[in-house]
Amino acid sequence: MLYEELIEYKGYIYLTSIYEPQDNKLILEIERCKVNDEAEGIQVGDVVIEDCHSIDVDQTLPILQIEFDWYIAYSVRNESFTILDEYEVFEGGVFSIYSKSRYLDFIEVSTIASDDHPGPFKHYGINALNHIIDVVSTEPPTISFINRTVQKEEV
Repeated sequence: MLYEELIEYKGYIYLTSIYEPQDNKLILEIERCKVNDEAEGIQVGDVVIEDCHSIDVDQTLPILQIEFDWYIAYSVRNESFTILDEYEVFEGGVFSIYSKSRYLDFIEVSTIASDDHPGPFKHYGINALNHIIDVVSTEPPTISFINRTVQKEEV
């Protein structure tokens, strides 16, 4: 699967793991989620909000692994502190590719990265529940799936 295919994804995702198995190699493990059919009421202060549906990891789907063999920079933000910015230009949604962003501006003024060295690069955005991940890389990531193992319960 190509990252460009992921930008069509319309569901919810959850970041379960982010790590560097070696210097400057980044791996993200992403769970796809589903909206729970059962509604419940949630109390906020003295008010009960009815007909709420939780968003849960879909255990029937394999884990999505996104692997950048090399990156210029990456950032992880708490979703609660992000804002929508009309300045930014991108395609996609949950998974996106930016042609103009504040993060690309940051890379331009805070690094020596350019089209000459290390070469043309892109800003990949991953907008998960609770986390916003920005990665700038000269190469698109490799996308693969990790099958879940079924564990038997002891009787």
